[in-house]
Amino acid sequence: MIPLTESRMTALSSTAGEQIRRRGFRTTLLVMTLNEVEGMRQIMPHVERDWVDQILVLDGGSTDGTVEWAKEQGYDVYVQKAPGFRSAYLEVWPRIQGDVVVYFTPDGNSIPGAIPQLLDKVEEGYELVIASRYLGGAHSDDDDPVTAFGNWMFRTLTNLLLRKNGSARMTDPLVMLRALRKDLPQRLGLDRPEPFERLEKFFKTRVDWIPLMSWRALKSGVRWCEIPADEPARVGGERKLKVFQWGAVYLTQLLIESTRRRQTCC
Repeated sequence: MIPLTESRMTALSSTAGEQIRRRGFRTTLLVMTLNEVEGMRQIMPHVERDWVDQILVLDGGSTDGTVEWAKEQGYDVYVQKAPGFRSAYLEVWPRIQGDVVVYFTPDGNSIPGAIPQLLDKVEEGYELVIASRYLGGAHSDDDDPVTAFGNWMFRTLTNLLLRKNGSARMTDPLVMLRALRKDLPQRLGLDRPEPFERLEKFFKTRVDWIPLMSWRALKSGVRWCEIPADEPARVGGERKLKVFQWGAVYLTQLLIESTRRRQTCC
């Protein structure tokens, strides 16, 4: 499969629209925003509305006009009430109409043309499909030396500690761009406080459930796969990543997962 590059984004956005077909499941594109109005203006016009059944903007409390612009374009917008990624997900999940959810960031890092390819793989029977920045010839233009090392460390430890012998290697457990069955977070126990609250309190931060989703899927017999997709550089806005605090929580979670009994996902 040819990696998705920034130069191919416009072409894929237009050609994929010509290949739209009715799928056997409903789909929701979950657009994650926090002060991303510039990215929204540049990226969202490349997202064909017919690719999915619902486009739902999940906003973290933007003050730069992101919410107003999204509403002007006719997008369904939900502004989270409690702080943190998990709180936002738990609040918005009942509003999701799709059987399949695609996580998408309109900051330039996520290429719109990956959306139909992710859904194609779900249609093949996969429950989790990850758009990997490090599979095949794909690469990240947004990595700096610190994040490049961190991503290398996490994918190395992920496979060393969690992968079964003979099973596929997971090359990008941390990336947000992915498609998954709506019920997968609940089936993997991500909606419970235990894997998060104590560590978040200790490290004084709030983290996403994306990495733990990858690790538990790898351990639990969930049918997953990856597609290669480049990560272009950010467009406008500010990077929200808290490298060391989040990294500390994720590393601890990974080590804890490596000691837990392997369970089959229900």
